[in-house]
Amino acid sequence: MDRQLWRQFPQVEPQLVALQDYLLAAVQLDNQPIHSKILALLNAGGKLLRPGYFYLFAEFGDNASPAQLQAGAAALEILHVGTLIHDDVIDESPTRRGVRTIQMKYGQRNAIYAGDFMFTAYFNQVLKSTDDRTLVQTHIDAMHRILQGELSQMALNYQEQVSVDAYLKEIAGKTAELFALSCYQGAKLAGAPAIVSDIAREIGLTIGSAYQILDDILDYAGDPKKTRKPVLEDLRSGVYSLPLILAIPQAPRDFHHLLKKKQNMSTADIDRVQALVTQHNGVDAARQLATELTDKALALIDRLPAGQAKTDLTQLTGMLLRRDH
Repeated sequence: MDRQLWRQFPQVEPQLVALQDYLLAAVQLDNQPIHSKILALLNAGGKLLRPGYFYLFAEFGDNASPAQLQAGAAALEILHVGTLIHDDVIDESPTRRGVRTIQMKYGQRNAIYAGDFMFTAYFNQVLKSTDDRTLVQTHIDAMHRILQGELSQMALNYQEQVSVDAYLKEIAGKTAELFALSCYQGAKLAGAPAIVSDIAREIGLTIGSAYQILDDILDYAGDPKKTRKPVLEDLRSGVYSLPLILAIPQAPRDFHHLLKKKQNMSTADIDRVQALVTQHNGVDAARQLATELTDKALALIDRLPAGQAKTDLTQLTGMLLRRDH
């Protein structure tokens, strides 16, 4: 948990501190080597953004018990970590949050099973948070869209003709959907007014899309010491994100000469792609779209009822979507 971040939001910090211990107890696995890896991942400094947004939206209502809210928040983080474990298999990532990945340590098969196990733990917490079939169905629908987004990414790998619309659709499932679910579930479980729950999902989708675009920008222009992951990691895996998508039409032959090598690109090739993306304004154009989405998210938040929760949402969203790591 990023204590430095959440100390600025004392309304939700205590719940997130308590959530960390709850998460460790909620994920119990007999296979001790895999269990210890999952616990290390849960303890390794994630921001707890999705539970954080969940709790901030829950501040608009007061109908749910603390135990229900804790289970609802835990469900979101467990689902997030489960998708990360599967992502590491797809991307063949060696580390995650500074911890050696399960697939690197114990193989892809065991990593897939570990991710699947996290999904069962996720639904266990969903059922502890609510017995409302409509809210449970919302989780099922969201997970369906998340997995569709992941599969869409695989279909787009190494495709030089990816459109901006296809990219936005893919990140809507891959990243934004979980932010949307977090905002909506927080509002609904707490019995927030309709004015909140009616736009919570749209707020989450907008924040999540801007957040992913900024992540993709940092993949090309970030400092690895701050981002805690290698620059251009996506490119090495054949994932062509927004800065590259926006730059390719400006110099298609130059990019094709390099990208046609796919997984056989050398480090020098990758460095050249990075230089071309910057030269042809891919990073700047992507940043412009992220800024537009950030402004949209803040405008939507401005429609929420006045109070500390609205103030905190405005502050947190502005910080996240203008970050450098």
